[in-house]
Amino acid sequence: MSAYRDGDVTVVLIPARFSKAEERRWVAEMLARLQARDQRRERGARRSDEALLGRARHLAATVLDGKVRPESVRWVSNMAARWGSCTPADGSIRVSERLREMPSWVLDYVLVHELAHLLVPGHGADFWELVGRYPRADRARGYLEGVAAAARLEWPGTADGSPVEVDPGVVPG
Repeated sequence: MSAYRDGDVTVVLIPARFSKAEERRWVAEMLARLQARDQRRERGARRSDEALLGRARHLAATVLDGKVRPESVRWVSNMAARWGSCTPADGSIRVSERLREMPSWVLDYVLVHELAHLLVPGHGADFWELVGRYPRADRARGYLEGVAAAARLEWPGTADGSPVEVDPGVVPG
């Protein structure tokens, strides 16, 4: 038994000896497998540098009202202490490959964070106002803090133990 796409047509091959009930069951099963394979391929494509750039441009347009347009966005494997970084001078953003397996809304948050840095270099109120436009910003920051905690990393604090404002794009280490 097999299934494949031939242009706009889906072809399912099953033994001729199957009853109508077996045929219905196996056609449905093979279509489900084909759909799952297509979804895996789509996820892989979404994770390419080109797809990452497209996602960042979409977020720039929708979350940041088109005030910024990244020139390049790419995955990097050498980023152990940060989730992302950017270079405002050339509009480039780099994203840690550690984010590949995280939920898409966490990746989106890191992209919005770096996009905001293309507009505002520091972490002042104007920067956080831009980042706060992302609807899941607080949830994503909490997720990233949880990942850091699970990795037994401590978030910096003041001498009296109270928390300090941290750049969620940086994981202390």
